[in-house]
Amino acid sequence: MDPLGAPSQFVDVDSLPSWTDAYEAKQLDSHQNPIEKAQAGIRSPFPYRKDINAKIILWKGDVALLNCTAIVNTSNESLTDKNPVSESIFMHAGSDLKDELQKLKGCRTGEVKLTKGFNLAARFIIHTVGPKYKSRYRTAAESSLYSCYRNVLQLAKEQAMCSVGFCVINSLKRCYPLEDATHIALRTVRRFLEIHGETLEKVVFAVSELEEATYQKLLPLYFPRSLEEEIQSLPYLPADIGNAEGEPVVPERQIRITEKPGVPDDASDEEGLEADLSFIGSHAFARMEGDVDKQRRLILQGQLSEAALQKQHQRNYNRWLCQARAEDLSDIASLKALYQTGVDNCGRTVMVVVGRNIPVTLIDMEKALLYFIHVMDHIAVKEYVLVYFHTLTNDYNQLDSNFLKKLYDIVDAKYKRNLKALYFVHPTFRSKVSAWFFTTFTVSGLKDKIHYVESLQQLFTAIPPEQIDLPPFVLEYDARENGPYYSYYPPSPDL
Repeated sequence: MDPLGAPSQFVDVDSLPSWTDAYEAKQLDSHQNPIEKAQAGIRSPFPYRKDINAKIILWKGDVALLNCTAIVNTSNESLTDKNPVSESIFMHAGSDLKDELQKLKGCRTGEVKLTKGFNLAARFIIHTVGPKYKSRYRTAAESSLYSCYRNVLQLAKEQAMCSVGFCVINSLKRCYPLEDATHIALRTVRRFLEIHGETLEKVVFAVSELEEATYQKLLPLYFPRSLEEEIQSLPYLPADIGNAEGEPVVPERQIRITEKPGVPDDASDEEGLEADLSFIGSHAFARMEGDVDKQRRLILQGQLSEAALQKQHQRNYNRWLCQARAEDLSDIASLKALYQTGVDNCGRTVMVVVGRNIPVTLIDMEKALLYFIHVMDHIAVKEYVLVYFHTLTNDYNQLDSNFLKKLYDIVDAKYKRNLKALYFVHPTFRSKVSAWFFTTFTVSGLKDKIHYVESLQQLFTAIPPEQIDLPPFVLEYDARENGPYYSYYPPSPDL
């Protein structure tokens, strides 16, 4: 359900059964003749891997409805193609998507472009352009379709995405034979997960009723669910299974590399190392010592470790965001403890937090954290300010420092980078001391952004009064504590 309590049409990928769970392993029924290759010791080039199978989901449904980190849209070079997949994505994402695509200035066949998901449950949309198929240009079409799948996966890896929902990229309009295209799709994903499996948690193949039978037939070839199914599938693998990354192999383009360059093929290995070295030049490259790549890796090790930590953090945040979009948060929303109002004098979005409206001891604080992420994810992409009303809070409303530390550690880097000011309204001496300890010893980079505000008139020097929605009890408290002064809001034109 969505945060307002209405039933959600979106489908959480974590609720879908994996390839292993959804179907029982069974013998292929396309042929019943004896399997000559099923001999002891013969293994498939795509061996049974339970860990990889657990990442694969075959789902009959609309890819636009998947709640995952990114979904894939198949389009044309101008990103304006009207096919069932694109039209559904445009309908659910809203008009902002079309405006965003105009800025991208198209996409070449086999390449990918990234946009936000806007009103979709998915955070991102990866747009790609499948090839037009003609039998005489089959090799080019195969290479382009491989590039589509590979580039989508590579982008997901670079952006530390947890899950990707694939549509069937080869559209009927482009005349690509479904079975041929499915072979390329499955083996490309399989090879990628073998090499980079730790970077993705779920890969969903969203198919129509027409496409489902082909995927069910071919998935066991590349993702066998048992050793028995692996052997049964072996005879039905195509002759071309691609290279180590699943890329189609063109024999005419392969470069023949001899084991010992410069040595005749029939030369005897018994001549020893001295004979081999006699064919090597005496130039500087031949005399180069040491493994330069290894040395560079050691130099960059610190940076790479930091990059790995950042990707891990991004994956964790994406996981929290996906959960926030799938959770029913209507009870937290009803508290009106966090809401967006106007803009400050610099044009930055103003977010309000009302401390007295947070019954810490009565609510699920993990759901409160999810609600904060759900509301703030699209706000924090640009500069913003927070106004925290500490007015009339007591121990019943005090946020624990461990909760604040957890929130600070979970949120995306953009939250911290784009937060330009935190106005702490009506602080007490105790709250100032607590804030000082928290920003000095627990988190870094926040201390200089906190501004203690004793009165609303002081706050209005940074945020115009008409740009902030104030709770009535805050107005009453401020008038009582700071005395009467000019009206906060201009008189109504009707008066």
